[in-house]
Amino acid sequence: MGRFLIISLAVVVAWTTPAGAGFFSSTGPVIAIFAGELFEGEAEGNLDGSGTINIHSSTRPDFTCSGQFTSSAELGGAGNLECSDGSTVTIQFQRLSIFSGYGTGSSSHGPMSFTYGLSIKESKPYLDQ
Repeated sequence: MGRFLIISLAVVVAWTTPAGAGFFSSTGPVIAIFAGELFEGEAEGNLDGSGTINIHSSTRPDFTCSGQFTSSAELGGAGNLECSDGSTVTIQFQRLSIFSGYGTGSSSHGPMSFTYGLSIKESKPYLDQ
């Protein structure tokens, strides 16, 4: 019985995990306001709290930022992004759920605000425009 339960759980997790994501990871949308521009992309979070973020400007697709983060339910999360223009962004964020949250960042371009796992409508209260 125990083996059947483990196999069933593995099938459910694999079935509900987006294609291309790791077995114990989840991918979701990221929406950000940075350097006066709208950025969009995605974040992939792993079961251990680590993850990656990749975003790009909606008006200048060649302006991209990517990096890594760590998070926990108790402490929230933090990370660093490196951008295609050579700038770096230090980010901090808080979870709204295991799959969504909001945060801020700072760089030489000024502040960043962002959400992950939320729709555009849900993101508006968390984004500095």
